[in-house]
Amino acid sequence: MGIGDRLKEERQRLGLNQSDFAALAGVAKNSQLNYEKGERSPDAAYLAAVAASGVDVLYIVTGKRTPEPSDSLSAAEADLLERYRELPEVDRAHINRVARALAEFVRRGLQH
Repeated sequence: MGIGDRLKEERQRLGLNQSDFAALAGVAKNSQLNYEKGERSPDAAYLAAVAASGVDVLYIVTGKRTPEPSDSLSAAEADLLERYRELPEVDRAHINRVARALAEFVRRGLQH
């Protein structure tokens, strides 16, 4: 998956069409289309503009999500993490496989 694919994914995550996203970034819709098709690469000004709208620029550029600070966990997430850490490694591996499978199922369901 390249920068264009990840850019499109982030745009869709925010629920924006190409025209609206292009306007946020200060570019023409045609430029947005070229970025998403991988025919051109966005510059730093574009990336700064979309970052201000909640886009994960690290993910767009590297494919790795920006980590959230641990203090941003909800109470339910903190509870789940605490219980996960109490498990033996073999059980953690099972949970990781199930979580990956569920996430993939959801991701594929959202794409169709």
